[in-house]
Amino acid sequence: MAQIDARLRENVHLLGELLGNTIREQLGDAFFDKIERIRKGAKGARRGSADGARLLQETLDGLADDELLPMTRAFNQFLNLANIAEQYHQVRRRRPGEPAPFEVSALGGLLERLKGEGFAQEFLARQVGKLEIELVLTAHPTEVSRRTLIQKYDAIAAQLAARDHTDLGAAELSKIELRLQRLVAEAWHTEEIRRSRPTPVEEAKWGFAVIENSLWQALPNVLRQTDLALKRSTGLHLPLDASPIRFASWMGGDRDGNPNVTAAVSREVLLLARWMAADLFLRDIEGLIAALSMQTASEELLHRSGKSAEPYRALLKTLRDRLVATRDWAIRAIEHNQPAPAAVLQDNAELREPLELCYHSLHACGMGMIADGDLLDTLRRVAAFGLFLVRLDIRQDSARHVAAMAEITDYLGIGHYDQWDEQKRLGFLQDELNNRRPLLPSHFQPSPETAEVLETCRVVAQAPGASLGSYVISMAKGASDVLAVQLLLKEAGLQRPMRVVPLFETLDDLNNAGPAIEQLLGLPGYRQRLHGPQEVMIGYSDSAKDAGTTAAAWAQYRAQEALVNICRAHDVELLLFHGRGGTVGRGGGPAHAAILSQPPGSVAGRFRTTEQGEMIRFKFGLPDIAEQNLSLYLAAVLEATLLPPPMPEPDWRETMEQLAKDGVAGYRSVVRDHPQFVEYFRQATPEQELGRLPLGSRPSKRREGGVESLRAIPWIFAWTQTRLMLPAWLGWEQALHAALERGEGERLQLMRQRWPFFSTRIDMLEMVLAKADADIAEGYDERLVSKELQPLGQDLRDRLSQAVDAVLQVTNQSDLLAHSPATLEAFSLRNTYLDPLHLMQTELLARSRQQQSPAASPLEQALLVSVAGIAAGLRNTG
Repeated sequence: MAQIDARLRENVHLLGELLGNTIREQLGDAFFDKIERIRKGAKGARRGSADGARLLQETLDGLADDELLPMTRAFNQFLNLANIAEQYHQVRRRRPGEPAPFEVSALGGLLERLKGEGFAQEFLARQVGKLEIELVLTAHPTEVSRRTLIQKYDAIAAQLAARDHTDLGAAELSKIELRLQRLVAEAWHTEEIRRSRPTPVEEAKWGFAVIENSLWQALPNVLRQTDLALKRSTGLHLPLDASPIRFASWMGGDRDGNPNVTAAVSREVLLLARWMAADLFLRDIEGLIAALSMQTASEELLHRSGKSAEPYRALLKTLRDRLVATRDWAIRAIEHNQPAPAAVLQDNAELREPLELCYHSLHACGMGMIADGDLLDTLRRVAAFGLFLVRLDIRQDSARHVAAMAEITDYLGIGHYDQWDEQKRLGFLQDELNNRRPLLPSHFQPSPETAEVLETCRVVAQAPGASLGSYVISMAKGASDVLAVQLLLKEAGLQRPMRVVPLFETLDDLNNAGPAIEQLLGLPGYRQRLHGPQEVMIGYSDSAKDAGTTAAAWAQYRAQEALVNICRAHDVELLLFHGRGGTVGRGGGPAHAAILSQPPGSVAGRFRTTEQGEMIRFKFGLPDIAEQNLSLYLAAVLEATLLPPPMPEPDWRETMEQLAKDGVAGYRSVVRDHPQFVEYFRQATPEQELGRLPLGSRPSKRREGGVESLRAIPWIFAWTQTRLMLPAWLGWEQALHAALERGEGERLQLMRQRWPFFSTRIDMLEMVLAKADADIAEGYDERLVSKELQPLGQDLRDRLSQAVDAVLQVTNQSDLLAHSPATLEAFSLRNTYLDPLHLMQTELLARSRQQQSPAASPLEQALLVSVAGIAAGLRNTG
């Protein structure tokens, strides 16, 4: 088995030792010795040692009630510290001859490859400048770490970087390690779990903090590297106003099933974004004022500055004053709803124009080296972030729009919209969209629910267009869902175009996505209201929960194919918006592979995707890691645009159709049809306890009911805790086994070798199966599940084993991840700390259910910490 990199192992050991020192200081040597016995017992048990298993169980059984919480915290904290070490390892300083920890397709290498494929240099430069990649930050409740702890973890990573220099003296090294010891102690003495759920505004502030602390620095660095790669390969530069990567947000705009997100919240978040943008640009401008002290300038700049002796400073001081006015007004507008005075910046051009004038003047006067420094970085930020920082999407469930329209038509005395068929709805909506008169009289008194829908539309109508992204309709079914939102926005006074985006989520809706968009594009007048591309969102989470990942993945692929062909036939540009999560069960996985596995033509220079929950921190929390991931997105989208994957062979499609058919049958036979499944799920997993974990601002359920009422995130989160990982693989075992029984093994292997879509699905399946652990899942059953339900658990573990066997046959390996021994070794290291957490969690769940412990009790706190620790150890929640 491969060994973990020595320097990574050293950092993991160092942080573990510092944590041990902290625990000893507070709780004494005897308690620390118990931690060590548990750790050594878990390590031995993993290697099949009966003595190790006995030591582990005896030590855990001997813990007093008041030791459960600190013991759980100890293992949780170690896994968080291991995450920090691993995250830093990705970006640490490389010594001569040391390989990078993983390979990333560099843009420079890709451009050379594309030139070899016959693409002209000017064409490549234009393509890079035209790329439109938008990453949509969402506040799905999967970030288990508190913001205050995240800040401490980032500080620990910074000290690891400081320690990585080879020329440190003994005193310098001692100072760094003392600082590390203090930071680890601060983390240990900080509660891991929030006492209350964050509000939607607090979630938005968390998203802004990611921009402030990481992306603000990372993005211009990535574009600087992109410009250098372009110059080397094509001789051309990235245009000054190019923004190939931008950001949007659902934080404060996603009201789907979240009653806490209101029109007032969205308005406040829009203003907070303007405040944050003004504050960040103020810092940039202050720095430029200090730096640009030179006197020589172009005639235009001299004229604008009033012939000042320091013309650059004079121009930038005026801009600074307007940014101050903008920032101060934004706060007053939040608190007192004050209108904007004339000095407030309202358009990105007002911010960009004086900076561009300085830039061109410096170049014209022989000071290009200065222009291409901090000033260029600020211009890149203006193009990407602008005055509004991130574009806020609005998301609402289609049922809320239907209910609002039904109330309106009933008030108007023309019937009940919710009882009309699709054709009658479309006829009514088209007539009203073409009608110049208002739909409603001013004295209309709607219900609170409809009033909220209408008020949200008014917030959209009143906000600057550049501050908003798309209006996403979740659980969309057909063309009327889009027209209903357009009518509601028209009624609210919206005078500018806004993308109204249907989100197709269930299996049936994905299968109907093509016909729905075909009908929409064919409606009279719709094309006149469509400015820019037709955006369609593909749902990964709910489709997988509805049908299993086998059928859902194929439905997503076929829906994209259909949409590409339909939009091409209508001569309409298509923008696909991918609603991915962090886990395999929600469409997650390595971004590079995921992009390159999309159907040909579906990534045509545009790519929009959600970045959810804890994945935001793992991918963008540190500037250097953010640079790696942003560069990866940029290269992958360019490659998928210019070198799309091959079309699947007809027999591959037939095989995939049968796999999907068998997969959905196998999945639903358990999740929907087994009479004991829901009760087993609730007993075997911490599903009900997760509802008490104050992770995000929205409820874990859309409504009361069984599995169908659960959101996709807690559905997957619960199975992850028990290590059964059921949502990610259930259905594949039946589908692959049937294909192998039909003698299609060679075809499956060929599909994996030559079809990126299929190979990516198998690779993600293999990864999640490697994280699954039937023995741990069985331990939950033995402690928590009633005898009459335990056979179902055994059946599910048998199915897990079948999935593993099938994947090994398809990949032609003897063990999962045999091709990646370093990954297996990393899993092994984590299991030493995860195993005790799982054992403690099963005991804590049993005690909690017997005692009905209050939320603030040490028992309940220990349980919630165990949830956070397992999530940290697996680096996946929902």
